[in-house]
Amino acid sequence: MKRWSWVAVGVLLVGVWAACSDNDHKNETRTASAPKTQPTATKPEPTPAPTSAKPWYDDYDPARFAPEVRRYAKQAGINAQLLMAILYNEDYKPHDPKFERQWAEIDSDPAFGIANMHKPAFDETKRGRDFAKRKWEELPDNPALAIEAAAWHLHDLAKRLPSKRADLYTKDELLALGYNAGGGNMRIFARGRKAGAQAQSYLDRLHGNWAKSAEALKS
Repeated sequence: MKRWSWVAVGVLLVGVWAACSDNDHKNETRTASAPKTQPTATKPEPTPAPTSAKPWYDDYDPARFAPEVRRYAKQAGINAQLLMAILYNEDYKPHDPKFERQWAEIDSDPAFGIANMHKPAFDETKRGRDFAKRKWEELPDNPALAIEAAAWHLHDLAKRLPSKRADLYTKDELLALGYNAGGGNMRIFARGRKAGAQAQSYLDRLHGNWAKSAEALKS
């Protein structure tokens, strides 16, 4: 009995050892086969594209065209401050080229460009000039052309002033009135007729923009 008891104990120990070894082997296998956690790669942030410059007609200020105003006013022999003040007077509406063309579809007498010039005035002004082959339809996209045409239009208005004028308005005031109300009315005002409400409103705005125009030309 004792011998068989020792044999039984030995068999039992072998079984326990085998079970433990089997469990350890399974744990090793499980551990070995478990996937390793891979570090997450950080995707680099894309470099933002450079911001393009805004179109000139966004947040438009006539002062940005001071060099063109000085150049074309000198060529046409007119006061650069007058030309700049007129540009300020005419900045009351958006000068987005697309907007201007859309507006022209519903306006019976549209004006184009930053100087708001009507087609008959442009076509008459361009005769014999460096821009004679240019078209009125180009004005919304070409501020320099609009300024050049406005300068020479003022030059032509000055030539139409009578030699003898009443002292009610200065020459620059008369030219501004002519730009707004036409050469015929300008001559009437030059002889002493007081401007009507609409023309006077234009002149009042010119006076309000006068000092600002002088400052803009310094840029």
